[in-house]
Amino acid sequence: MSALLEPVSPAELAEAVKSAPRVLAVGAGTKPRLSALGADVVRISTLKLSGIVEYEPSEFTFTALAGTRVKEIVAALGERGQYLPFDPLLADAGATIGGTVAAGLGGPGRFRFGGLRDFILGVRFVDGGGRLMRLGGKVVKNAAGFDLPKFFVGSLGRFGALAEVTFKVFPRAVTTRTLRLPAADAKTVTEIFTTAAGQRWELDALEASPADGAVYARLAGPAAAALDALAAEIFARWRGTTLTEDEAAKVWGAVREFGWAHADGEWVKVALVPSQVEEFLTRVRDTAGARVWLGLGGNVGFASWPKGAKPLADWPWPAMTLRGAGPLWAGKKDTAEVFRAVKVALDPQNRFPSLED
Repeated sequence: MSALLEPVSPAELAEAVKSAPRVLAVGAGTKPRLSALGADVVRISTLKLSGIVEYEPSEFTFTALAGTRVKEIVAALGERGQYLPFDPLLADAGATIGGTVAAGLGGPGRFRFGGLRDFILGVRFVDGGGRLMRLGGKVVKNAAGFDLPKFFVGSLGRFGALAEVTFKVFPRAVTTRTLRLPAADAKTVTEIFTTAAGQRWELDALEASPADGAVYARLAGPAAAALDALAAEIFARWRGTTLTEDEAAKVWGAVREFGWAHADGEWVKVALVPSQVEEFLTRVRDTAGARVWLGLGGNVGFASWPKGAKPLADWPWPAMTLRGAGPLWAGKKDTAEVFRAVKVALDPQNRFPSLED
């Protein structure tokens, strides 16, 4: 493997990109399969490109260098009663904000407020020609030009090397409630997912653990009494219990940090719709050592196998391997022509890996 380059500034990042014919920016490696490429690709670490550049609590925006740890950003926002509503994953494991953007992964809060793509305002990046460029703005009301920063979400570093990102944030809810609703089979899970998503409750998160035989629904708002009333309404439809704060923290921590998965094993993310949950679980059920989590009200499934196990690699839905030796694109993949056009515009020399790598 080639030596790892470690720029400490955006200018040095630009020089690093120009230093080799094939490059890829990498963060903390919390999702290693996303950057597992051939030895001809020079890896550029962003870990020394770190720090919050600007934070305007009154404007609900911040700008941070790409290698900044998500945990640092979460702590800074928390001091002002603010947060990233899409619940970034693997913060405790050391995930960086640039790596989070490149992977396009959001957590349970995405169910109510939308994904990472809905909160990114601007990016500063190095294109395939080694030019340091800026797209988007640093304020919410900036609406000039095309919303190109969103193309970097889930791009896996194929369009350019991120140097800096700007996000909008939200006030953190004063009160939360986590409800545990027993769900012994896939049919019950699907029924709860589809029914709960269409009610007036505006759930903050809706996830399920087949191993626990339960759906977890999170309520969030300013007043405890209002959440208690909503919880009573939900329990009138399905029997269940309210978790203590410690129990709830354990559940949501396991979701965000993949605590339910095999730590050193294979992790795969599969894009679903709720009507496909039962088929998804059926496909996984008979494979040795498989563990599963269902997120976003049935719109995403995660599966994990022990290290060395052979995971499923023929998903009929879009699927991506996050950790392990399986294929990066483990299922159906259709690349829209607009993404190919953006790739050609930003990286005409193919200095970064292709969209299919």
